[in-house]
Amino acid sequence: MFDDDFTAPQALAPQRIGRQVWGVSALVKAMADALAARFGSVTVRGEITGFSRAASGHCYFTLKDERDGMNASAISCAMFRRAATMIDFSPKNGDVVELRAKATVYEARGSLQLVVEHMQRVQNTQGNLWLRFEALKQKLANEGLFDAERKLALPRFVRCVAVVTSLQAAALKDVLSALERRAPHVLVRVYPSAVQGQGAAAELVQTLQKIEQENEQIRRHLGNKSLNFPSDGNLEADAVLLVRGGGSLEDLWAFNEEVVVRAVAACAIPIICGVGHETDFSLCDFASDLRAPTPTAAAELVSEPTAAWLGALDSAQTRLQAAALQQLDAQAQRLDWLTQRIGRPQQGVQAQQLRIERLQSRLHAAMRSNLQILRVQVADCAKSRQISLRSWLAGTHARLATLQARTQATNPQNVLARGYAMLTSAEGAVLSSVTALAPGSTVHAHLQDGRAELQVQGIEKQT
Repeated sequence: MFDDDFTAPQALAPQRIGRQVWGVSALVKAMADALAARFGSVTVRGEITGFSRAASGHCYFTLKDERDGMNASAISCAMFRRAATMIDFSPKNGDVVELRAKATVYEARGSLQLVVEHMQRVQNTQGNLWLRFEALKQKLANEGLFDAERKLALPRFVRCVAVVTSLQAAALKDVLSALERRAPHVLVRVYPSAVQGQGAAAELVQTLQKIEQENEQIRRHLGNKSLNFPSDGNLEADAVLLVRGGGSLEDLWAFNEEVVVRAVAACAIPIICGVGHETDFSLCDFASDLRAPTPTAAAELVSEPTAAWLGALDSAQTRLQAAALQQLDAQAQRLDWLTQRIGRPQQGVQAQQLRIERLQSRLHAAMRSNLQILRVQVADCAKSRQISLRSWLAGTHARLATLQARTQATNPQNVLARGYAMLTSAEGAVLSSVTALAPGSTVHAHLQDGRAELQVQGIEKQT
């Protein structure tokens, strides 16, 4: 860690280690002093991860190497509020930055950390690709492209596999070796495509569309014959292996392009994505129907070993033979029972006659009971109707008497009988006002027993 010409502080001199027992705090303090004396202020470049800003304004995060993989290193960083207010951007996860910081030891935990004095963002780096990766991932997730409900299940028995990769890729050799070793009966069709660089995304999309078109042509050609075992040239691809070896985020970026991810999600054939190593992730991993950590693992997922299928066939054959023997025994027993019944037909006829007689007796009893119930119901109904009719007639007579009394009370003839007279004009119109009369005009007075002709002598109006 140190240069050869660097002299350790006296507290850490080797000749004193054997004679002095350090306290933890003293050792940590000595190590911090050694770091400060050796490095002072350093400039470091890396990618931000785990960024957080406390209520006090201090910022804490981890700075890791830009490269992916298991060998990437990381170091804890602290940027206090004074330094945080002097930068011209808002740091976030995925940013690639250059820091000017002091290397020190956080005494509370005895861990190495950088105290950041200045930070600036580095443009056009892999960190920016990571930001694009996260943004597109969130967008497509919100659209439901990664939902488990839309993913297709692999067929139980795979007869043909379409492998999409570069012919120069080591992943192709790994896949072919795994399929040959595990399932030599599976037909493999290789569809060459660029998996890196300019134009790789468009070529991957075209290749997936070509596989679907060929499947559709085979399906139309065979019709229902695909239920049988057609020749190899007429086999549909039951699954697609989208594979390539590991690499940096830039190397794998073709599998993060939106057009490729959408093509994978829309494919009508189940897709297994085996891109990169176990620690590598692409957006196609999320959109595919199944993700494999490596290309070899993808081949293993789609190829059930031949021995396993043969064992399953042997087991199925054993179960089928046992079921057939069981059915033969059951049918033989049933045949013996039927033979016994046929041997004594008279007994069966007598049993049926007794059953018929019992049914006839039950039928007659039921008919008598139902008739008795119907008679009672009819009598009750007739009695109820008579009572209702009498009640209705009495009500009707009462209403008629009331109407007759009202009619008599309003009869004009009865009014005349009480000493009143009704005047009409010569034309027969009823007179109810003196305004319809004139001196010398003739009116008729109708009395109870006749009519009198009168002449008007004079008119006097009420005021």
